[in-house]
Amino acid sequence: MFDLFQRKQGTYKDDFLSGLTVALALVPEAIAFAFAAGVDPLVGLWAAVFMGFITAAFGGRPGMISGATGAIAVVVGKAVQHGDALGEGLGLQYLFAVIMIAGGVQILFGLLKLGRFIRLVPHPVMIGFVNGLAIVILMAQFPSFRNPASGEWLSGQALAIMVGLVLLTMSIIQFFPKLTKAVPSSLVAIVSVGLLAFLVFKDSPTVSDVLAQAKGNPEGKLAGSFPLPHLPTGIDWAAEWPFLLKTAFIVAMVGIIESLMTLQLIDEITETRGQGNRECVAQGSANFLSGLFGGMGGCAMIGQSLINIKSGGRGRTSGITAAVALALFIMIGGPVIEKIPIAALVGVMFMVVIGTFEWSSLRTFGRVPHSDVLVILTVTLVTVFLHDLATAVFIGIIVSALVFAWQSSKHVHVELVHDTGHERIYSIEGLLYFGSVRDFAEHFQARSDVPEIVLDFAKARVCDLSGLESLHSLAERYRKAGKTLRLRHLSPDCRQMLERAGSIVQVEVLPDDPAYSVARLKSRA
Repeated sequence: MFDLFQRKQGTYKDDFLSGLTVALALVPEAIAFAFAAGVDPLVGLWAAVFMGFITAAFGGRPGMISGATGAIAVVVGKAVQHGDALGEGLGLQYLFAVIMIAGGVQILFGLLKLGRFIRLVPHPVMIGFVNGLAIVILMAQFPSFRNPASGEWLSGQALAIMVGLVLLTMSIIQFFPKLTKAVPSSLVAIVSVGLLAFLVFKDSPTVSDVLAQAKGNPEGKLAGSFPLPHLPTGIDWAAEWPFLLKTAFIVAMVGIIESLMTLQLIDEITETRGQGNRECVAQGSANFLSGLFGGMGGCAMIGQSLINIKSGGRGRTSGITAAVALALFIMIGGPVIEKIPIAALVGVMFMVVIGTFEWSSLRTFGRVPHSDVLVILTVTLVTVFLHDLATAVFIGIIVSALVFAWQSSKHVHVELVHDTGHERIYSIEGLLYFGSVRDFAEHFQARSDVPEIVLDFAKARVCDLSGLESLHSLAERYRKAGKTLRLRHLSPDCRQMLERAGSIVQVEVLPDDPAYSVARLKSRA
């Protein structure tokens, strides 16, 4: 488990330089998400430190970056509001309590090995998730084109300078690797544009201008000491546990889904395979400690993860470097970080958007089934308009399942293979389950059929109790018509369940009967 210094891909130099790049990109993101949650920027910054370090060191996906995220900020913001309504200063205590409980839920999720369920996510859902997230990241950069002091949109010379610096940043990231790949192009872009802004365009908005929006920080200073652990206080646990548990569960599920989806995306990019259950345990531990040390918690960050991967970061040391560097920025490097122009960081994120969006999905229209296009568009739109990745994925899975049920329900084929005038043998092909039983039953008319009917299930499978019930009902119809229905090539599991249900259907036992199980409800006895 402790493979921190085991090298599989990349180099320590790549990890170190990539980690520095990620640390710089984490600063404005963590501050913005802290604002979204209604807490001090340092709460978001320290969350990024703890989440980044622990998941990088012990998580299931080397190279993946975790920190404070918008999805988590939206949920924990409700806990802050709830606490503030009960008393001054309680908002933070409720936030820390929710994050710590959510961490425990995520640890349990990983120990129960439930992370494997992410493999059930269909590929169209994954495409919609990625495209929607790219658009969300893009939209999150738009507020940077406002004046930090007045909140008004930039115009005239100020807008021209902002756009020029953004384009310069993007150009450096795009073309610098053609000169050399020894240094991450994103880091070169941030440093170069930062120096240009400091020497020439001194009025360009900086990280300090963003910090100045926080309460109690009019000077825009980035400074703080390492936090000490403390348990949440002032909470009436007996009265508030339903709210805390419900909110914590939502936080845990949002974090797990977003992290495992990001893990799967990084797996595809790097052509390696991460460990979902291990990531759940590490993320839960990170959230618990984040809440204990005064952080707002978080999960995997797809934007920063892609920055890290594309800057050469492949090992655990890249994420650890980012977390340690961010901690040093907070404690001793604040004066330097405050001078970084927002334009440079926006340019980096724009390049992330371009690299994240699945442009090939635009070419699939008209070439793939309309149902897949529907799923992609649904997940993308839900992600964009609700900014809730967990809900988008759930809806995408539900839509995919309904589409599959609808399509497979029409694929039960009944073919007459033998007819003597007294006996007819029908060959059944397809899946017999709740979605297809109606179409299956419509193939048979008991009153007009011959006296002896045989249904051969050699090419079919009974999938659930609805399928078994349809066979029982069909046998009952033939019995009332004075005729006999026999079944062959059913699995022992099907035969046993029909016998227990007291079905009158006759089942032939043959040497080549298939062996499969039927989904069933367990008895509560």
